[in-house]
Amino acid sequence: MRTAPLSANRIGYSDASLGKQTVKVKTYIFAVSLASLLVQSVDIWSATVAAAAPRKGGTLVVSVLGEPPHLNPAVTTMGSVHAVTGSIYNGLVGLDEQANPVSELAERWQVADDGKLYTFFLRHDVRWHDGVAFTADDVKFTFEELLLKHHSRTRAGLADNLAGIEVLGPHTVVFRFKHPNAPFLRRLDVSEAAILPRHVYQGKDPLAQALNANPVGTGPFRLAKWQRGESIILERNPGYFRAGKPYLDKVVFRTLPNAPTATVALETGEVDYLWSVVGAELPHLRNVKSVTTVRSAAGAGGSYCITTLVPNLRQPPLQNPIVRAALNMAIDRRFIVERVDFGAGREAHGPIHSQLSWSDPALPKFAYQPERAAQLLNEAGFRQGENGVRFKLRFVYPQTTSGVLAEALKDQFKRVGVELALEPVDAATAVERVYLKSDFDLGVASYCNGADPDIGVKRVYHSRNILPIPFGNGAGYRNPQVDSLFDQAAQTLNDRKRQELYRQVQQLLIRDLPYLWLVESEGYRAYRNVVKGLKVWTGNTFEEAYIDVSAPRVK
Repeated sequence: MRTAPLSANRIGYSDASLGKQTVKVKTYIFAVSLASLLVQSVDIWSATVAAAAPRKGGTLVVSVLGEPPHLNPAVTTMGSVHAVTGSIYNGLVGLDEQANPVSELAERWQVADDGKLYTFFLRHDVRWHDGVAFTADDVKFTFEELLLKHHSRTRAGLADNLAGIEVLGPHTVVFRFKHPNAPFLRRLDVSEAAILPRHVYQGKDPLAQALNANPVGTGPFRLAKWQRGESIILERNPGYFRAGKPYLDKVVFRTLPNAPTATVALETGEVDYLWSVVGAELPHLRNVKSVTTVRSAAGAGGSYCITTLVPNLRQPPLQNPIVRAALNMAIDRRFIVERVDFGAGREAHGPIHSQLSWSDPALPKFAYQPERAAQLLNEAGFRQGENGVRFKLRFVYPQTTSGVLAEALKDQFKRVGVELALEPVDAATAVERVYLKSDFDLGVASYCNGADPDIGVKRVYHSRNILPIPFGNGAGYRNPQVDSLFDQAAQTLNDRKRQELYRQVQQLLIRDLPYLWLVESEGYRAYRNVVKGLKVWTGNTFEEAYIDVSAPRVK
């Protein structure tokens, strides 16, 4: 049995009339069948079955790899930020296990004018953690001043189509679109569109570190203490609008140095939940009797992620598509899946995860062809020098998650005469250099697709997202035809027609190779068996979680 190099300091178990205009509406909830979106997965966990009645009290300790730089989910799609803030904030809607929208800050909604007008009727009993009442003004402010300016997925999906947001009263807000917006409801959960308080952010810099270190939300938990470099402690929100929730007294997010340390901490009971499980640890954890491993379902921005190399297309020689094609052939994806990710995923051969029905199964598979890669580089005019090197590329990556991958890529590129200069940095610096400053040749990101390409895919490739915002179009890729196809797909209500448009997008992207797709990840999490009521498919994971004291403590 492994021993834990951690202290034993454990915190415990822990027709509606719109003004004078009356419009014909349909009231419905866009009950999108996941079968139309995803292939069937037998690994998706249902957390609705509990061994005992929920018990109030206790502390749940969560391991996260990499401390979040701030706690503002409206200005980034960074996973470490959303891991924490999903419990602090709420979205207009939530998502159930099949990625269908359900009531959250909005009690109900109406969709009219063939998908161009959405009216949300908000709850009357919601207050911010500081006691101020939540209103429709908060919704309008969040979208106009935060999400549409700083959130890569929201900006890419809504900016050009949104005609305006109108507040009709303290608890009614209307979104008007120029064209139908088929996926809109799916992008309104806490991970995609957390609603922030206008009274806190109005007139202030939404990127200010001090402001974003003291979040004020509506969620089930509120910030109690942030011990930099160690932990973020959340406590129960006694005024939460869902009576009786949450059950836990506290949720503590601990920053651990690496995946093996986190695994040991879970086994020994020092932590209760691993927000993510790396491939190397998965086989071992599956054999630990006191632990359950699960794959999170397909909430927007959730699982179905693709580890992707981000070439800086502003820099030579990566501007040359022949060079990108050669690098693509130089990558041994099978090796990466088997030896870097230990089988926890599959080879990636395109921009949309193959487990989503939007993916085109007819796309060609990438072959590992180092000899052909070298030939292409010669043809492009990049011949090997006396030292065997054709050119050098600076690879900027987060050291906590991508170190082994970086070494593997360095070796594979060396075989075709390309020197990869490794520049490991912390996660926040990696984001800054790749997305804000364009100070890199190659970067790496895990782009999560979510339930709809308009949410998780479009933001990476649309030229509208070539902006200094995290996890947008960091490569600087421009193709007007791709932009047009993405926009058409978002405005099309028929899923078959949308699928054909997305297949055309994929064919163009495979031709251009603006990014190099490596591995489709599985998105596994793990927790101790005494933890019940987890909603692993949503950012609001711990709203109904509790510690089952009747469960046997299996070591």
